[in-house]
Amino acid sequence: MTTVDTDRAAAAQPPPAALPPPMRLREVVFGAARAASVRAAVRLRVADALGDRPASIGELASAVDVEPDPLRRLLRSLACCQIFAETEDGRFRHTEMSRLLREDTPGSLRNIALWCTEPWTWEAWPLLDRAVRTGGCVVNEIYGKDFFAYLHEDAPESARVFDAAMTTSSRQSATDVAAFLDLDGVKEVVDIGGGQGHVLASLLEKHPALHGALLDLPQVVAHADPRLRDGGALASRATLVPGDCRREVPVEADLYIIKNILEWNDESTRRTLANVVAAARPGARVVVIENLVDNSLSSFTTAMDLFLLLNVGGRKHTEESMVARMTEAGLNVTDIRPVNGALHAFDSTVGVPGAP
Repeated sequence: MTTVDTDRAAAAQPPPAALPPPMRLREVVFGAARAASVRAAVRLRVADALGDRPASIGELASAVDVEPDPLRRLLRSLACCQIFAETEDGRFRHTEMSRLLREDTPGSLRNIALWCTEPWTWEAWPLLDRAVRTGGCVVNEIYGKDFFAYLHEDAPESARVFDAAMTTSSRQSATDVAAFLDLDGVKEVVDIGGGQGHVLASLLEKHPALHGALLDLPQVVAHADPRLRDGGALASRATLVPGDCRREVPVEADLYIIKNILEWNDESTRRTLANVVAAARPGARVVVIENLVDNSLSSFTTAMDLFLLLNVGGRKHTEESMVARMTEAGLNVTDIRPVNGALHAFDSTVGVPGAP
């Protein structure tokens, strides 16, 4: 008999769709308990402590310095949603999802799990009805200041978690974006609001004749990917441009990439697109890459849409709303295609002044 055959959770838990509606609703409304359980497991580093072989609760409790009984209760709760699994003899083993909570797993979601459950989220989510009623973010109301000002001034640990989560997300998608983009005829590319520049670095590595620029806030580009900085392997073909794309885009290129930054709020989106169009030559190519709430493989994107409403008054876009904003800015959308299961790319060109 295999380990999978003897897992208690596998035997005891029917698939969610098989549950009657009252039980399914109970599962949903207890979602906070599941999220809190994941956060606790990450902070206790249980996934890191558990190796390739099943371990007893005593072994795990000793490894992470906690009481055995509460740890068993935590892991049983997580095993109900296939994060860890309990064997017939009462030990626990890894599952595909629990391995993603390990720090050393390729594609780890450890930092994402922490970011989505940071302390401020437990204060903001209960006010979602207010955000829906008014259409505005609630973080300003809670803390009396802009969300990012709050993070950097009052919650530095949350700011570090945010940076780590964004770095994780960018690294994981950079390879997909580099493989997806056709750069035939492109000599110069600029990544607008590109964070540490993982997408740009991946493109420069794949295309040895390409030159590129990374535009982001001064404190962000100061910590750009080491490959792009002085002495880095790609530094001779990379330019780091400190600035705010909502105020100005001081770079001219053949291709502008705007990935996952047109979601903070509508005014920010309009200013960013207008600044790109103002900087670009007529006919220049602009590729916007975003998660779409109407074309997603999971509920994560729709949840993130509400998350953005709460903290910055932002949104995840539909295909229609993204095309509308790009067209309004003077871009001619020529193609829309999926990059991977989470991202879609909107290919466009800057319109020629006076042209219909």
